[in-house]
Amino acid sequence: MSDDMKAEIARLKAENEALKNKRPPRGTLSMKVSEKGALSVYGMGRFPVTLYKEQWLKLLDISDEIKKFIQENDHLLKTKE
Repeated sequence: MSDDMKAEIARLKAENEALKNKRPPRGTLSMKVSEKGALSVYGMGRFPVTLYKEQWLKLLDISDEIKKFIQENDHLLKTKE
């Protein structure tokens, strides 16, 4: 294997490690615009929660109602451990 090839492999390994370390720690919420232009929220579970802008805004408009519903139904709702 040539020295150029070894140097390229070392560079790619370093780049790969840097990208792995760039990810936010597990449980930390982060956001990204999807390829289709939707907002994806990462860190809630195994898969992102992805909604379009108007869907997020509708959901945020009723955030107080959601909180109230959660409080009223706390005894029925499970907590992910």
